[in-house]
Amino acid sequence: MAQFIIQTIDRLGYVGLVALMFLENLFPPLPSELIMPFAGMAASRGDKLSFGWVVFWGTVGSVLGAVALYYLGARIGPDRLRAWVGDHGHWIGFDPEDIDKAREWFDRHGGPTVLFCRLIPGVRSVISIPAGIDRMNFLSFLLYTTIGSAAWTALLAWGGRLLGNHYDRVERYLDPVTWVVLGAIVLLWAYRVFKKRSGGAPRQRQAA
Repeated sequence: MAQFIIQTIDRLGYVGLVALMFLENLFPPLPSELIMPFAGMAASRGDKLSFGWVVFWGTVGSVLGAVALYYLGARIGPDRLRAWVGDHGHWIGFDPEDIDKAREWFDRHGGPTVLFCRLIPGVRSVISIPAGIDRMNFLSFLLYTTIGSAAWTALLAWGGRLLGNHYDRVERYLDPVTWVVLGAIVLLWAYRVFKKRSGGAPRQRQAA
């Protein structure tokens, strides 16, 4: 995983960075916690990338991914999403009550939730879906998402920049660590699936 990220950034530059940050919203095993530090380290070497543009284009990719999830939530709507999760959610460790709780939490805390959740690993991408479902004002969503994404990408890129002088050493050890993290994610997913399935078969939806 780490080698794939490094090669993509080295070969495609800012275009690769935008693509990776877009995809990390849709494919959690491709985390920004790896992408942006590597981009920051690459910028510290002064080869093809500069730190300011790394933060800018990383933010662009992150915002584009968030907007895609926003429109997905707006298009699906709460009823269709609950129905799908009721039928298939046990395979991903979710049930309709999880959807309801996420929406209630979003409704309770309002728009600033989008900003702060963009700084929290694990929920920074998912928060775009309830925002879309509730048809949050798009310009407000875009503003909060951009501010939160910019802060997150700048923080990660700055951390990578600090490690720039130790790039080769970090690269050598980070790939094994990446697979450990991915293994932990798989185990957590398996646990959630087992817990949901052991709780009984999905309840039938009541007829309207």
